Amino acid sequence: MSCREDQLFPACVFTFTEICIRTLMCYSAMVETAFKKFVRRYGAVIDFAHFERLYRHRLKDKKIKIPRAIDFNFLEPQTPIEKQIKQHIDEYNAIQRKECEEGLFTQQTRLTNATRALESKTTKALQNDVRVATKKIAQFKYRLADLNDPEPRENDARIYPMVYAPVVVMEDGKYVVKPMRYHCRPFGVDAEDWDRKFSGTYNARRETMEEKFWKKLFGKKHAFMIVHSFFENVSLHNFERRELGPDEPLTNVVLHFDPQPKADMLLACLWDRWIGPDKEELLSFAAITGEPPEEVAAAGHDRCVIPLKEENLVAWLNPEGIDKAALNAMLDDRERPYYEHRLAA
Repeated sequence: MSCREDQLFPACVFTFTEICIRTLMCYSAMVETAFKKFVRRYGAVIDFAHFERLYRHRLKDKKIKIPRAIDFNFLEPQTPIEKQIKQHIDEYNAIQRKECEEGLFTQQTRLTNATRALESKTTKALQNDVRVATKKIAQFKYRLADLNDPEPRENDARIYPMVYAPVVVMEDGKYVVKPMRYHCRPFGVDAEDWDRKFSGTYNARRETMEEKFWKKLFGKKHAFMIVHSFFENVSLHNFERRELGPDEPLTNVVLHFDPQPKADMLLACLWDRWIGPDKEELLSFAAITGEPPEEVAAAGHDRCVIPLKEENLVAWLNPEGIDKAALNAMLDDRERPYYEHRLAA
């Protein structure tokens, strides 16, 4: 199941096999995407050149996933580059709309033909056609409604692994907002090999940051992402605080964690700039995770993101020359809201 399909049908319960297919820790988050907020709160500079390039490349590369909420920053473009980005968005949406309409027609025809054929004979193949066509029709209709809706939707700002998000770094003493993929690919690795073999590098486990590839980034390339809430997969029996039954299949539930009192969380991140053999560039990042607070552990999850205190941001984003003990102290000196949780809708 792709990330987009998960957005179309945000199921709460998965079998163990399905989780493995999706990658075992499908963490996601509701991120801040409004550029005005970054500018107003931090005096941040928006790296429009990187956003323009990303939107332009998306027209040819279907693997590039950008939350719809980011598009809303360009509804009323003011500068030439913003107008260029708006043009890329409109062109992409037109392509998506055409593909959805064609797909919808194909599946409706498939459903009609299978339904008629079932009137004279019943076969598993025809029943499967009805089931698959019905599901895909719902997906295409949802996607078309999404494309045609002028207003933001609840999940428009939700990111998953391999999806892009606005991430803040420090350049020349200024906060700079850049689009980065939520799955870190370090400089110098083979792109396809890395993305296939290291599917979990959207999170950087704190206890491994001075090992393997993370040690090249910790203390050198730091960032933060503004998040409102986050989601985690937990085992159903852990969530219910009981042992797994002897013949019970291992299943999963998705929990939505909300900080209380409600406030933006400035999540500590590591990032890198990957350059391909043809000079292709990818900016990507990972959220740092550590031991969970008591209420998250009690809900059945063994990891948690780390929200930085705002007074530590400048030092965190300028780690060169700061010893590792001091950097770790910033991660220890984190914001500590209480995380309420509920089953995801």
